[in-house]
Amino acid sequence: MKAVSDQKPRANARRDSRAGKALRAWHNWVQLFKFSAVGGSGFVVNLAVYWFALDYLGLEYHLAATVSFLIAAANNYLWNRLWTFRDQRGHVGYQGLRFLVVSGLAYGANQIFLSALVSVGTGKIIAQAIAIVLVTPINFIGNKLWSFRT
Repeated sequence: MKAVSDQKPRANARRDSRAGKALRAWHNWVQLFKFSAVGGSGFVVNLAVYWFALDYLGLEYHLAATVSFLIAAANNYLWNRLWTFRDQRGHVGYQGLRFLVVSGLAYGANQIFLSALVSVGTGKIIAQAIAIVLVTPINFIGNKLWSFRT
């Protein structure tokens, strides 16, 4: 018979088991790699469009960030739907709407970080790059658990 101190409560055992299974599942790591690759392409698209909108179109930095967000979000949705979460495709409209909600939350957080970084003197391009990196976890978790869930 096990000592009382050796026994885990059932809730912790279930949680540990579920988290452990998720960490050991190879497909989750592959999916994270694919999401990161898509995110990397979105990062490049976002910064390239942001730079172009700032330097060549002369847009104010918040507006430039909005334009670059919209284009990068479309890029990311397409590639995540077709490649990253290929096996989890649901109705394009429902997933698209969920993706837009998650992206909208990430966009709001991005604007907060961008404003804060620019206000303390960080260059606008560097500030946008940092803001994108800071909101990436919101995107992954929201899209994995909600937008593209099966």
